[in-house]
Amino acid sequence: MFTGLIQEKGKIIRLHHSSKGIQLTCQVSATLLAQIKIGDSIAVDGACLTCISKKGRQFTVDIMPETFKRTCLSQKHVGDTVNIEPAMSASSRFEGHIVTGHIDIQTRLLAKKNLENALILTFLYPKGHEGEIIPQGSVAINGVSLTVVSCDEKGFTVSLIPHSRQGTNLGHLRLGDTVNIETDILGKYIKAQLNGERRAYV
Repeated sequence: MFTGLIQEKGKIIRLHHSSKGIQLTCQVSATLLAQIKIGDSIAVDGACLTCISKKGRQFTVDIMPETFKRTCLSQKHVGDTVNIEPAMSASSRFEGHIVTGHIDIQTRLLAKKNLENALILTFLYPKGHEGEIIPQGSVAINGVSLTVVSCDEKGFTVSLIPHSRQGTNLGHLRLGDTVNIETDILGKYIKAQLNGERRAYV
């Protein structure tokens, strides 16, 4: 489990495709790497992956084809930055919101503007996820826990404080860029239960 509070931005050093699968190698600080053991879960742009090796300031993860296809990791290149968060420990403070690291869908940036010290980002509302992104609700974008400012059937808007803008890769997004979206797990369970009740009485 994760909180959506990014510890730092990592840099993609290697993205290797072979008949055995896909491996991604990232460079991070020595301080962050010291927290990660082989076999640990780590969120890369919000996708929960497993550390299979580490050396120097780099760690490597395996990516399943389904994960690669479902997330914007498929559009990354060597030199790109990704948001990094190690899994939450049982003794950690719980901040942000409950983030599982299971990406629901990708969407793209529609608009971007500055408002005083805030960066306002508007994204296309993902089809098939109606009711899962609501005003004042939580959403994870590239693994970043954010509060939804507003939304309608076309799009939803979030606001970044300077710390989030500088400490994540969201501040570097360009119009049309795609991002990973994980909607609030509590909302998904409630929606599933309500849909189940409707089906039960049909």
